[in-house]
Amino acid sequence: MNVTTNIVFEVLQNSQKKISVMQGGTRSGKTYNVLTWFIVKLLQEKGKTLTICRSSLPSIKGSVMRDFIEILSKYGLYSEEKHNKSENLYFLGGNIVEFVSTDQPQKIRGRKRNYLFINEANEVNYESWMQLALRTTEKIVIDYNPSDYYSWIYDKVVPREDADFTITTYKDNPFLEKSIVDEIERLKTADHEYWRVYGLGERAISQATIYTHWKRRRNFPDGGDVFYGLDFGFNNQTALVRVKNFDGELFVDQLIYDTKMSTALLIDRMRSLGLDRNSEIYADPAEPKTISEVNKAGFNLKSAVKDVYAGINKVKSFPLHIRSESLDLLDEIKNYKWKTDTDGNTLDEPVKFRDHLMDSMRYAIYTKYAKPKRGWVV
Repeated sequence: MNVTTNIVFEVLQNSQKKISVMQGGTRSGKTYNVLTWFIVKLLQEKGKTLTICRSSLPSIKGSVMRDFIEILSKYGLYSEEKHNKSENLYFLGGNIVEFVSTDQPQKIRGRKRNYLFINEANEVNYESWMQLALRTTEKIVIDYNPSDYYSWIYDKVVPREDADFTITTYKDNPFLEKSIVDEIERLKTADHEYWRVYGLGERAISQATIYTHWKRRRNFPDGGDVFYGLDFGFNNQTALVRVKNFDGELFVDQLIYDTKMSTALLIDRMRSLGLDRNSEIYADPAEPKTISEVNKAGFNLKSAVKDVYAGINKVKSFPLHIRSESLDLLDEIKNYKWKTDTDGNTLDEPVKFRDHLMDSMRYAIYTKYAKPKRGWVV
């Protein structure tokens, strides 16, 4: 079996330690190559169990499980008969691969395994790490983007004698499209801190996070005033959020976060979500033609007010709750930062990177609640 790999695969092949820590910038190929290494390893063994974890089941299914199936399919190894979708198990060459979310404590406490892979480990708490690690007899691999300054990974895992540590960047992934490379490299001039984290794969040092007042909530209250924010995209994500005002507090969850979304597909998705002409939707004002096309299909999109700084301050003026299952929204809001200069000074402008849900949330909240001013141009 000839596999296409990068340096992550080679590091794991040569590792003599129980734990391998894979820290990496965006699009470095770390997750894909960790999965490829485990697949190759299991094909040479029998009777082993590999547990693949992330913070929640939706995040597993939308990322690491999808990559796992893609790799198997690429090499002609995938079989529907071996995939127990209801239990999130895959039987590979006499071995078991199980996908487990760490928000189910009973599942991570009671199981033993030979191998463990924790994807986006900085989303997982230390207690979950301890429970998983104590029940793993052989190899453990964790990967993550170093966007959090404080993490148990740096203090409790990286210094261990039985752990090795590797940093990878987009330059270690020779299979990236040029457009993606260009987007990453624009961070060199867009923001010094983002370039360090997402470009160079180095640990965050900035304290310039824009929104710090939000809380994560699993259940939202019934009732309230509901409205929506929409940011158009194609190569970048199209992002739709739902905002609920309940007793002066805002509750936000993501509904759409997908690339390659045509106007026709967007219309179909909005209909499937139950939106119609009575839905109050504030949309990206830079796309008047798209707004017109969507409205002709039976909606009532309104052009949002695009005052970024004032919009951010308006969002900050409300108590804010983010739904626990809105993983992309949580990722964006945790990493939404002010630009910094080379001396680390913060500027009054956010970094334009991974901000599509932040834009759609701001469109909705600011346009609905800001008092109109003369001379507003949208």
